Amino acid sequence: MTWSDLMAPGFGASVAASFLLAFSTLFSIVNPLGGALIYSRITADRTHDERVSLAWQIATYSGIVMLTALWGGAPILSFFGVTLAALRIAGGLVVCARAWELLSEPEQQEDRKNQQALPATAKEDVAFFPLTLPFTTGPGTIAVAIALSANGPAQGSAWVTFVIGASLAAIGVAVVVGLSYASADRIVDFLGPVRSRVVTRLAAFILLCVGVQIALLGVQDATRQILAGQ
Repeated sequence: MTWSDLMAPGFGASVAASFLLAFSTLFSIVNPLGGALIYSRITADRTHDERVSLAWQIATYSGIVMLTALWGGAPILSFFGVTLAALRIAGGLVVCARAWELLSEPEQQEDRKNQQALPATAKEDVAFFPLTLPFTTGPGTIAVAIALSANGPAQGSAWVTFVIGASLAAIGVAVVVGLSYASADRIVDFLGPVRSRVVTRLAAFILLCVGVQIALLGVQDATRQILAGQ
């Protein structure tokens, strides 16, 4: 990757495409707006400044979790002999499963989030556990980030643009988490539980489409490998 490659007309478009794919996927599974409704309830006994400070700590940790999964998830699985096609198929199925849960039963997801965040009411140092992991960026988010990583190009300039775009998306989602949690009271007043579920279902449908696309790419890769081996 040279400076001329970075300045090429198609480079920015490739980064933007990777950013949009990763941002929509991660935003859908993290669901910062829905999380803000619960965050507002479980931090009700704290001052405004404490809640804002805690929100940005959670955002920082969430960004680190997503970036770690994006950068390290797929290479670790590949080290154990898992092929790219298998990663894409399994990752796509995981994304679809999570999306279907959010789409069909958002109330149960809210109850699960409440249970995950419940220990935060009895502790002082709660920014990482439980409010980042598993409340904001739990196993589902990590699995989705690994699936995104598996869906990217294996090497070359296309890999560089994908990593840049996906990394910016993870940082962007983390910023949205910080803004949403810091402004949780306003979001509660504006959305309420009903509108929040509407937003959750719309985001879940996008996530479902992304999961299907990832799985289809994996099936195509596996089919080509099988045909090439015949």
